[in-house]
Amino acid sequence: MKSPTVPVARALVELLAARGIDRAFCVPGESYLPLLDALIDSPVDLVVCRHESGAGFAALADAQATRRPGLFLVSRGPGATNGSIAIHSAMHDALPLVMICGQVSRRELGRHAFQEVDYRQTFSDIAKWSTQVDDPARLLPTVARAIDVATAGRPGPVVVAVPEDVFEGEAAPFDTATGACAGPSVDEATVDAVAVRLAAAARPLLIAGNLVNTARGRAALATVAHGFGVPVVVEFRQQDLFPNADPLFAAQLGFKIPAGQVSVLRGADFLLAVGTDLGDVPTQGFTFPRSPVPEQPMVHVYPDAEVAARVYQPELRCIADPVGFLEALAARLPAQAPRRDAWIESLQSYLRRIRTFDPVSPPDGVSFGHVVAALERQLSDDGVLVVDAGNFNTWTQRYFMFRGERRMSGTMAGAMGMGVPGALAWSLRFPGRQVVALVGDGCVMMTGNELATAVQHGASPKVFIADNGSYGTIRLHQEKRYPGRVSGTRLANPDFARWGASFGAAAFTIDAPGAVEDTVAAALAHDGAAVVHVRTSLQQLSAFHTMGVP
Repeated sequence: MKSPTVPVARALVELLAARGIDRAFCVPGESYLPLLDALIDSPVDLVVCRHESGAGFAALADAQATRRPGLFLVSRGPGATNGSIAIHSAMHDALPLVMICGQVSRRELGRHAFQEVDYRQTFSDIAKWSTQVDDPARLLPTVARAIDVATAGRPGPVVVAVPEDVFEGEAAPFDTATGACAGPSVDEATVDAVAVRLAAAARPLLIAGNLVNTARGRAALATVAHGFGVPVVVEFRQQDLFPNADPLFAAQLGFKIPAGQVSVLRGADFLLAVGTDLGDVPTQGFTFPRSPVPEQPMVHVYPDAEVAARVYQPELRCIADPVGFLEALAARLPAQAPRRDAWIESLQSYLRRIRTFDPVSPPDGVSFGHVVAALERQLSDDGVLVVDAGNFNTWTQRYFMFRGERRMSGTMAGAMGMGVPGALAWSLRFPGRQVVALVGDGCVMMTGNELATAVQHGASPKVFIADNGSYGTIRLHQEKRYPGRVSGTRLANPDFARWGASFGAAAFTIDAPGAVEDTVAAALAHDGAAVVHVRTSLQQLSAFHTMGVP
């Protein structure tokens, strides 16, 4: 008797829903029409975007928000390559992301057919796994495996290419509970040893990375920090890992933080790095900790042995789930937290100096620091700050305090364009929370079209655009290496307030420091999407640099 079969596209949607994926972002394409049809009236919400890079960034932000795999759907060829920026970002950010892309039909494979790409080869270097399914019977087990790969060990992106006629096929029913193997276990003896070292050190420092940034991870990190009296520094774009006003918060290890801050941190006599791959950004170009052998004894906790061994030779390497490790460490607290007042004060005194806001008024526009300071005062304690790439973010690193349930979202890979689609995703996921995007004039012209998606789907992000008429980060590098010579960084921009209004968003303009407080309040209070055009200074380019503007 022949086994029963089901339409494979509809079964795929059921599999996705069973695995906890309840939203997909897409730009529609004819190469996956059966899947689009199967999504009608399904448990998976479909958000139709205006560009595949925007759909990919939105799915990436959704993965940050939920810590479940983000999903986006693209068509063959141009659709898939447009989405590659999100794949690259997810790989560097260690975030679970699934891209399902259409492919030419099986009878056309290998004939250089219209928009044909070998996705296994194209994405082999920037995805954790890339595959193609040429048999409808293999689609469900392959996607199930892809989800497991995306979430196991060090999370990352996966690419599943599906010929368009495979979506039209049928397959035997699939057990959706199959898969999801456990990650590396925590060795109890190792945790005991680390607990002893942490309690005995005079000046310990805990470096917390993005793999700790879950509700469980943040809670365990706080317990360990307070129970052992150990100061915490956090990885780039992970400021929300630990309350910034806590006396044990020591620093954010972002791009080229001031040398004085690194000098203070070097005073540590024991390093515990948990959930960070210790890449070049948090380590300030592999100088703190020094590579390959750190100056201080160091324990490195990471779930991927290959990544953990790439650069550093610590005293002890622990291949384990970072959150599970912290929870195990939290169960071994000393009876009383060691007193390290002088060490903690040395770290806090530096923070107090750089956090003092100097309300400068440069001659060529508003210092974006005024806007960040106003947002810090006014954003709710469960607000979400989505940051794009650019020097304007140094104001956030320096002055914005993450407290309560405030969350930070942005790609550590540094790609431009995350801001608007990222805020779209967070606003859809948490419609009752204030979601603010900080974007530059260069960033917003890349993916700002997703503001149309936000309005269409009833999302209400507040988009603050830092407009200094320049690709500012590149301009700063240019000024350092070729002072007085400007090439390729000047921008001619639209009136962003009118631009925002054309999408149906509330529109505001800030062109003087005196307008900041009231305008920020009005934008945050608006019941819907809003755009705030900040005519900001190029001279006061960042929180740490001022430059002449020829």
